[in-house]
Amino acid sequence: MPHHRNLVFMTFVVFGMALSGLIYISTNQNSCKQQMPEQVFRRSEEKLENFGLRSSPGFLYNQPSTLVGRTDVVSITPWLSPIIWEGTFDLTLIDSIYKQHNVTVATTVFALGKYTRFLKVFLESAEEHYFVGFRVHYYLFTDQPEEVPEVKMGENHHLTVRTVPSLDRWQDISMGRMEILEKLIKNELANKADYIFCLDVDAKFYGRWGVESLGRLVSVIHPWFFDYPRNKFQYERRPESQAFIPAGEGDYYYTAAAFGGSLADVHHLTKTCWEKLKIDAANSIEAIWHEESHLNKYFLYNKPSKLLSPEYLWRDINAGVGIVKIIRFSHVAKNNAEVSSKRVAAVASIQLTCCVLKCQPKDIENLKSFHKSK
Repeated sequence: MPHHRNLVFMTFVVFGMALSGLIYISTNQNSCKQQMPEQVFRRSEEKLENFGLRSSPGFLYNQPSTLVGRTDVVSITPWLSPIIWEGTFDLTLIDSIYKQHNVTVATTVFALGKYTRFLKVFLESAEEHYFVGFRVHYYLFTDQPEEVPEVKMGENHHLTVRTVPSLDRWQDISMGRMEILEKLIKNELANKADYIFCLDVDAKFYGRWGVESLGRLVSVIHPWFFDYPRNKFQYERRPESQAFIPAGEGDYYYTAAAFGGSLADVHHLTKTCWEKLKIDAANSIEAIWHEESHLNKYFLYNKPSKLLSPEYLWRDINAGVGIVKIIRFSHVAKNNAEVSSKRVAAVASIQLTCCVLKCQPKDIENLKSFHKSK
């Protein structure tokens, strides 16, 4: 009898140990799944933290000056982030510094519907001017992969094409892009890139876009509003929207056609904007300029570590101005009504009209109502 009780007791002990082991393994696996993206981002962050601005002995470059330089533009923000203009950096020096770190820049582009017609010009001009001599991996998202042109990639430049569903509504495109970017960074890029830029496809490179643009969180000042006072910025002013910015607040007005930074920082940006877009959608509200409104809200309270001047995204509505010494990247002239849905074309028309007339938010809402009634 004692022997039988001992046998039963030992059976319970063994069963308990096995059950505990299974629980531990399951919990540990779930923990690993939850922590894996954070751990990968941490490795990426450590690489950036160890990034030294080291120059090689014997390397010659022009002597910098504390007295001579650009005086017609502001090249630093009130929070001490640089604003990159032509004449504010030595391209030979900065290229030599970044070459030592073998950086890879992921670049995402979306070409849906008739916007595939812009791919050839975008890719060919990018291969001529965009991070030449550095590692670049383009991620192209399109609903028509058969329309992607054959473009010869330069050394260490690669193109990956991903098929996505067709989207027609402006707000669906906005939300879909932020969701795709967030998942791409989280699930794929952590071990494949150091930085990422998200660019519009209906644009062309005309000059160098290089490592001077790299930073933790990089914004591009909107070419239509760079010389406007903040009370003329087209921020979302309705408190019901998650993109709401109160009157009297604001630094610069940023474009959603180009932004970037480190993987961790852009992941947080896209995740936040996607969540805010979903909340607005659930409440049946659209921010005035959709993802661009949410992006401006994000940059207001999460200051960019580097700002790119309008050289890095110029406008296709008039000629250049004196302070813009070089146009590096610019939207191409197009017929919005031809390449876009009626809804998207109407929005583009409203934005152009409001830029020229310097509309107030209430004027924009009236214009939107007018287009909806047509």
